[in-house]
Amino acid sequence: MRTRCAIASAATLALLATTAAPATPADDATPDLTPFYDQPLTWHACKGLDGAPSDMRCGRVTVPLDYAAPEKGTLDLALNRIPASGKKRGSLLVNFGGPGGPGVAGLVGWAKQFGDLAKGYDVVGFDPRGVGTSSPVTCGDGSDMPDEPLADDASAVLEHAAEQWQVCRKRSGPVADHVGTVNVSRDLDVMREALGDDKLNFLGFSYGTRLGAVYTGQFPHKVGRMVLDGVDTLTEPMVQQNRVAVEGQQTALDNFATWCAQGGGCVLGDNSRDARQRVAQLVDQLNGKPIPLGEGLEYSGDDLVNSLGSALYHRDAWPTLAQALGNVVADRDPRALLRLSGVPIPPPDEHVTPPATRSGAGGIVAQDDIPPDNFGVALAMVNCADDPDRLTAAQLSDEKLIEGLIDDYTEASPIFGPARLEQVLLCAGQPKGTDFIRKIHDVDTPRFLLVGTRGDPATPYQWAVETAQRLGDQAVLLDNQGDGHTGYFSSKCVARKADDYLLYGELGHGSLYCGEE
Repeated sequence: MRTRCAIASAATLALLATTAAPATPADDATPDLTPFYDQPLTWHACKGLDGAPSDMRCGRVTVPLDYAAPEKGTLDLALNRIPASGKKRGSLLVNFGGPGGPGVAGLVGWAKQFGDLAKGYDVVGFDPRGVGTSSPVTCGDGSDMPDEPLADDASAVLEHAAEQWQVCRKRSGPVADHVGTVNVSRDLDVMREALGDDKLNFLGFSYGTRLGAVYTGQFPHKVGRMVLDGVDTLTEPMVQQNRVAVEGQQTALDNFATWCAQGGGCVLGDNSRDARQRVAQLVDQLNGKPIPLGEGLEYSGDDLVNSLGSALYHRDAWPTLAQALGNVVADRDPRALLRLSGVPIPPPDEHVTPPATRSGAGGIVAQDDIPPDNFGVALAMVNCADDPDRLTAAQLSDEKLIEGLIDDYTEASPIFGPARLEQVLLCAGQPKGTDFIRKIHDVDTPRFLLVGTRGDPATPYQWAVETAQRLGDQAVLLDNQGDGHTGYFSSKCVARKADDYLLYGELGHGSLYCGEE
């Protein structure tokens, strides 16, 4: 929700950001981490998790803030677990994407869909460092954010972005300098040991595929059974990745607008052209007159862009999205859109505690205390940390280049383009992120499964092909002919093949294929 912080409006499921030096890869010399690997993991009843299954249990794992210097402090990471109902073959850790997507709440929401896997696994969700209840990063309540630049020239935009970045780092505390997938992968290995597993069994969606791929590069001999669905690129710079994401989101919005208009009674109009224009008008109207949500919070056009990004990737959500948009137009009620975004809804006139008082190195916050902007801020910070090819200071001084990017992104999508480009500019000029991810190649692991969906608007099928080739012969590609972002939850064929592999080790031989359903 809007807190006068532009990072918070970053659209969901972008693929790709901290100013800290990257973590040392696992095979380099490191300090003694035995206390972290030897820690006990105690499960207890979950509190504050609405809708959680009765048998779900919650716990936490402690990891070093900085793996190169564990004496700097620690972080507590939140986990939850659906216990195996049959003969247990180990734990299965699940990441639902983002970066910035909370896994604890995600496992609650998707618990029923993991019924078959839970016959043989303890299915485990987790909030990565800086995300959800695990020391969440934030830009605060907006009170100390710099004013928007009066001029829209490139230099003013970049100066404003740099000032925003510093406010967000200050508000987030020490964890802001230690996010990034290389660190999360190391956390994943600590979790594996704490769960009592010799090998990591892992199911990753969207950004979770990047996390899984990084784990294969850092800990190849600790890989068990792994499924990566909605495969991320390991090679494209953030400028290119976000540009692809913009096109995918605009295509999904066009398809939704056409579907909505054809259904009759669509709040967006009677034809697809009117529907697309009406969405753009709604964004402008809400940015001009946001909807109050409580003290210090409001729902803006930028938040509408975020909600659309959350809902458009799966056709099953389109009827709910159409109704939610109707609520906004008729009653200025954004609650249904907030639910689609996975954002906690504050009670009217609730006083919001400044997030700076509940962030930083250390403990787990309550679900109700997750900063409203956490998803967008975590997305930007993790993607910056993972990108060694960000725009340089010399490039930033080239106003024609920046103006060209603005025009290019806006032409691709006047709705999603500006928010995606903002992520690029926020990272621009900062010290480069890790180059470890770019170097992952021909991993020495057991065979594992990659799922690429032909009609995926967020992670193009070609990325699955390229990543499979990059990871080597051990990566088996499943060609899913369907539509939507990822395949496991929308295709019975994909779910069956993934479950058969995870539960029984069945991958077969030759090409794997799922037709449209």
